[in-house]
Amino acid sequence: MTMLTEERREKFKDDVARQRLRADGPRFDGALRIAGALAMVVGVVGAFVAYNVSLTRDDMRDVGSLQTLATGFLAVTVLGAALYLASAVTRVLRLWLLRQLMEQQSHTDQITAALESR
Repeated sequence: MTMLTEERREKFKDDVARQRLRADGPRFDGALRIAGALAMVVGVVGAFVAYNVSLTRDDMRDVGSLQTLATGFLAVTVLGAALYLASAVTRVLRLWLLRQLMEQQSHTDQITAALESR
């Protein structure tokens, strides 16, 4: 089964190369994925630190501002997750669409060959 998968993958890469189509994504996909992952890490760590510091404060104004900061870091985490997810889904959908295009071209070629052989 693995050999069949590898053969199909190589055939797909050869078909894409023959059509001169780009199988890789735009340059910004990798950067967006890295930025999203970093934003998630920074957001989680920042929210944790801000919340823990707010627990040691006695003045309610300090506590409120630090908890607001923790909420802001959580928003950064959500933004990072959205960037990462959008980049990953875009890559998968781009590859799926390219595969669909190649399969449709193959079917069209088969139909054309069948009609010409009549």
